[in-house]
Amino acid sequence: MLYYLFEYLDKTMDVPGTGVFQYITFRSALAILLSLMISTIYGKKIITFLRNQQVGETVRELGLDGQTQKAGTPTMGGLIIIVSTLIPVILLTKLNNIYIILLIVTTLWMGTIGFIDDYIKIFKKDKQGLKGIFKVIGQVGLGLIVGSVLYFNPSVTVRERSNKPMTFNQSENVISQTPIDYKSTTTTIPFTKNNELDYAQILKPFTDDYQNWAWLVFIPIVIFIITAVSNGANLTDGIDGLAAGTSAISVLALGIFTFVSGNIFFSDYLNIMYIPNSGEMTVFISAFVGSLIGFLWYNSYPASVFMGDTGSLTIGGIIAVLAISVRKELLLPVLCAIFFAENLSVIMQVSYFKYTKKRFGEGRRIFLMSPLHHHYQKKGYHESKIVTRFWIVAILLAIVSIVTLKLR
Repeated sequence: MLYYLFEYLDKTMDVPGTGVFQYITFRSALAILLSLMISTIYGKKIITFLRNQQVGETVRELGLDGQTQKAGTPTMGGLIIIVSTLIPVILLTKLNNIYIILLIVTTLWMGTIGFIDDYIKIFKKDKQGLKGIFKVIGQVGLGLIVGSVLYFNPSVTVRERSNKPMTFNQSENVISQTPIDYKSTTTTIPFTKNNELDYAQILKPFTDDYQNWAWLVFIPIVIFIITAVSNGANLTDGIDGLAAGTSAISVLALGIFTFVSGNIFFSDYLNIMYIPNSGEMTVFISAFVGSLIGFLWYNSYPASVFMGDTGSLTIGGIIAVLAISVRKELLLPVLCAIFFAENLSVIMQVSYFKYTKKRFGEGRRIFLMSPLHHHYQKKGYHESKIVTRFWIVAILLAIVSIVTLKLR
């Protein structure tokens, strides 16, 4: 909203200083400051409200140190993340940008699923929460929406590389030469020299008209990624500060990818795919990072609030949609390796337990406990040490991911 106000003041009334709102960098800086302020100042009020409503965590006895002390801690704190992200986004972004629309829909969609799950756990006293099948249906539904919009919407394009000289013209993402934008299901393959893959090529052996049927491959891939990453974030949210901290690091790295991919000059210099209009997502990312860091003020050990599924499912959904939109989804196994390790540890544990029970009559375990962070708790590590080391690993993974811009 403020973007359009200042744009009007700049173009029609020529008010000094209003033109600064044209710049993504300025609005991004403003977004992170505003979201930090909202999450830290008003986060306390939300926590107090949740405590007064007796929205407390019900802790299952798992034999973990310090577990019983967490009982009654307010949950549904993901509302802090959602509110402090959306307010700066609504104020500072171009709300007609298709990527911003998708991210707002993702935030509200996944936040609603998580909220229903938390509501059932707390107020209906059902520890299982929303049934898994309904969570999956919700994730698949979002995947269908995101995949369909990214494939069919005419505003989602990539720009053909050109050897013509480029000149800077007022805005960070505008060039003087005539651009050639086209629809594409091309994505980026990390660590390779010719690092682009067109999903449509998968259908090439089956039909000559494969380009028109690329959605049969693209949309299921989007559904799988959104489901996998949101579930991974959900599993990672098991100890104080783990999910919020690692997510903030991953999202910050995605912000760098988004900025350079949405800027014609940086994308040309780095010889990477230029995605028109995608740079606007940098403002959303800045607001999101600010809200995650602000939430950590209250979620770090010992936590005053838990994000619940309201927050964890929302975080995973946003990260997945950001990566897909900026054509970096194949980098997620590196950038979000912690999420995938948590997911994999559960899959391995359950599968091996069922296999050994069927074969030997007694279930056996690979880990002392899953997800992975609970394994280290069982080994005697304090949760704050586990979180700090996971953050360090997340930083290393983010650096490796950023290096892939030129390492190919």
